[in-house]
Amino acid sequence: MPKASTLTLIPSSSNGTIIEVITVGIWGARAGSGEELGPSRATPPATCYHSYPSRMRLRRRIPAFVGVLLFLAAIAIIVLLRKHAPPEPARLLPGADGFLYVNLQWMRRTDVGSHPSPIQHDPEYERFIQETGFDFERDLAQAAIAIHYASLATQQETRYSEVIVAHLDGEKLRAYLKKVASSVEDFEHVEIYSIPVEGHTFRIAILGVAVCTPHLCTMVAGSNHPDPEVIQGMIHRSHKMASPFGGPALLRQFYKQVPQLPLPSLGWAIFKINSSTPALTTPLAFPGPATIVASVQYLGDVHFRAEAFTKNDAAAQQLSLQANTFLKIFESAEISVSGQQPDPDFDKTMKSVQVTQKKYRVVLTAKIPSDLVRKVVSEAPLGLTPSGSGK
Repeated sequence: MPKASTLTLIPSSSNGTIIEVITVGIWGARAGSGEELGPSRATPPATCYHSYPSRMRLRRRIPAFVGVLLFLAAIAIIVLLRKHAPPEPARLLPGADGFLYVNLQWMRRTDVGSHPSPIQHDPEYERFIQETGFDFERDLAQAAIAIHYASLATQQETRYSEVIVAHLDGEKLRAYLKKVASSVEDFEHVEIYSIPVEGHTFRIAILGVAVCTPHLCTMVAGSNHPDPEVIQGMIHRSHKMASPFGGPALLRQFYKQVPQLPLPSLGWAIFKINSSTPALTTPLAFPGPATIVASVQYLGDVHFRAEAFTKNDAAAQQLSLQANTFLKIFESAEISVSGQQPDPDFDKTMKSVQVTQKKYRVVLTAKIPSDLVRKVVSEAPLGLTPSGSGK
């Protein structure tokens, strides 16, 4: 039988002793005995034992580093989704046939539509301001409105649901609502105030606190839809408000068409046009069902954009021809009625209007000088305020 290879330990007074001690500690040999180690006790290839701690530390750090990367990636995805998702007040709205949104915070920062004259309120609205401390013109930050076209569900009347974000005193508002409400019910720990308004029941609920730069605001929901489940659904969705995937189907489908660059839109509207059940009075006869997406941006001037999504290219072509014809008639009628050249800002606006067709879409754009907007607002009649609603 061939002799197996052996390793003989030679005692040493210096480095050899260290080697012997390490060998005994690992392999169980008796230091200094000169015993030969058999094949079953042969030493493994020489390895620097100082590398083991560093490898262990590296192995522990890699999972932690990967976890941090995944966490940051998740945050980035959520931020991106929320950036392209409708505003939170709009995501709380119920399914409807049309949606309106306005951000008055941006309007006040850009000074678009500022009213230089003091606004005179009717006595009832003035009492509301005194008791709640809330003035729509001064304190409203955002408003999102859902339009329910007349149908059997709405008792053949157009109804509205809304969510507002405003600077207000929640306790004062609750005290006022309790005083004017005919009944108060609790739904998911939120009180719903039912207020009779012009033969209908307007339901209001205070949803909680919302972020309003630079202060915190209060979010309030309301609806005059006859079905109480409409406002109950708004309350339920408010508990999951941070989700960027929420919102009515029509809103989720078309909100991506609202311009948000280089600055967010000051306001926008998304609504359906259906010739069989006309709910809106329009100067154009739409050749079939369509969806309108309109928006307003402030980029030095006020940029208006309206886009119609029709059923096919032929319908878009017909609508485009009607729009161009209407604009020409309107411009010539304006000059003939006034008997003089139009206002320079108005003339500039009319010359900026463009109507283009892109397959099944028709796009209308216009640039409105800020001076014209301020002029129109300043000449508007005073005293046009909410009345008789008890809101």
